[in-house]
Amino acid sequence: MSKTQLMGILNATPDSFYDKSRFFEMTSAVARGHQMVAEGADILDVGGESTRPGAPAVSLEEEIKRVIPLIRHLKQELSIPISIDTMKPQVAAKAIEAGATWINDVGGFRDSAMREIAASAGVKLCVMHMQGTPQTMQKAPSYEASIIDYLKYWFSNVINTLIQSGVKEHNIVLDPGIGFGKTVAHNLEIIHNLAELKKLGFPVLIGVSRKSFMGKILNRLTDELLPATLAINSVAILSHVDFIRVHDIQAHRDIIDLLSVYNK
Repeated sequence: MSKTQLMGILNATPDSFYDKSRFFEMTSAVARGHQMVAEGADILDVGGESTRPGAPAVSLEEEIKRVIPLIRHLKQELSIPISIDTMKPQVAAKAIEAGATWINDVGGFRDSAMREIAASAGVKLCVMHMQGTPQTMQKAPSYEASIIDYLKYWFSNVINTLIQSGVKEHNIVLDPGIGFGKTVAHNLEIIHNLAELKKLGFPVLIGVSRKSFMGKILNRLTDELLPATLAINSVAILSHVDFIRVHDIQAHRDIIDLLSVYNK
């Protein structure tokens, strides 16, 4: 099989849910980017606004201040693709000018301005499903249909809208949004049915890294969830997921390389 690609999480934030992923100062953020590339990251995903449950919104000016100089530095010094993790079209546009070639929008490109930017720039885009907003998404999430049936229906509609907006099919990547408006049961159902999402015909990305649903199952804190993350991402790799978004690059590089030999 083709190897699953590693998207490294680079948070230029003071309040992301995993404290060891916060690189709020420029020098440390750039150094972390270099470290992730050395450990085997294929893409760097730069974010300036936490999207953990209940996280406060960040102003446009503050988010730009956090991410644009960082992306510019990384683009000058590194040779791998850089993704901007944002829900704001203005931030996405400036990030592309600074060198980003991906837009990772946890809002699922519900904003027409974001769709227009993605289409005109011709960049890769990660379309993530989220029920509600980061402030509301974990307040009793529910779905009338099964979560897989709902996601397949939702993705089909969003894909059609994106294509009608001028986005090229080969630039679309799908993310079911583990933990974004989902219960523990919803998350497990998604992981169990990743092959169903692959049947939509687009690359699939998942992000489970150190998320709280695993802590609820195991009664573990965020700092203790690397083994659980590796276990779930091993399932994803064996399900032929195309991208996994993670904090811990070296450990995931090892399991990807090992499983690629195992699956030959």
